[in-house]
Amino acid sequence: MHHSILDLAPVTEGQTAAQAIANSVDLARTAEEAGYHRYWLAEHHNMPGIASAATSVLIGHIAAATRRIRVGAGGVMLPNHAPLAIAEQFGTLATIYPDRIDLGLGRAPGGDHAVMRAMRAGPRGDTFPNDTVELLSYFGEADPAAPVQAHPGQGTHVPVWILGSSLFGAQLAAHLGLPYAFASHFAPDALEDAVAVYRDTFRPSAYLDRPHFMLAVNAIVADTDAEAHYLRTSQQLAFARLRTGQPGKLPAPVRDLDATIGAGLRQGIDNALRISAVGSTSAVRARMSELIARYAPDEVILTGQIFDPEARQRSFTLAAEALSDLKIAA
Repeated sequence: MHHSILDLAPVTEGQTAAQAIANSVDLARTAEEAGYHRYWLAEHHNMPGIASAATSVLIGHIAAATRRIRVGAGGVMLPNHAPLAIAEQFGTLATIYPDRIDLGLGRAPGGDHAVMRAMRAGPRGDTFPNDTVELLSYFGEADPAAPVQAHPGQGTHVPVWILGSSLFGAQLAAHLGLPYAFASHFAPDALEDAVAVYRDTFRPSAYLDRPHFMLAVNAIVADTDAEAHYLRTSQQLAFARLRTGQPGKLPAPVRDLDATIGAGLRQGIDNALRISAVGSTSAVRARMSELIARYAPDEVILTGQIFDPEARQRSFTLAAEALSDLKIAA
């Protein structure tokens, strides 16, 4: 079972986007050496704490700085883009970095209505299923009768994933016979139902002959449980600010989170972030074993918002050790 990383290229308080991108390059190199299979970046807009808005550009930068790890989008928010444009971008990436590029597709806009207007992605009905099918056609072998082709793109066969946090994405992935990644790291409420729908209704396709499900897990690992839970407060505090309409750069960790955001808000945040593995290597190993046994994913993808870049690198290194131990035990 492969394990991978989802990176939001966090910009921490007191830091610039240039430093955040350099930190992501360092983390990707560390991930490659630690045995991670994929390194995905996500499209978000109008977020000062996230440096991956131009997702395809950053994917190319990470791919150039590494040698073999797969690099991709987790994901591109397709309603913001013309399918042909995305096919050309990722077809170009796949041409430069053969057999290393993934494309995960999201149905959300990656921002609010103001962002949608700025992206010129105004309301036009739900065209996501048709846009996905169109995009897939641009990666297939060239059809001489097609009025439009993607160059580069045609014949690159970039692997396309459907991302989601509801039953809609599960149904679409199953219908098209595509791999499916669920956003359980921040929206786990429909996880069990979505996975069941995906597996029960999956139709074999030219892309897959059986379902392939990826579970997203917040993973923060340190030498001690106490240190890991302290590091985690940056992510909890950032999530609290997002929920209360105050998004910003990733804050430094705090010793007393309840005193900072209140116990009531913390309870809601911890519920949303409950698909997590936090603690020492042994604690995370035990928690990952529990999650894998419960949801039986084909892959897991880890994410973790940590203020200190060195602590973040160490966290993912320790998490890889924990997952490697599970593979050996299996």
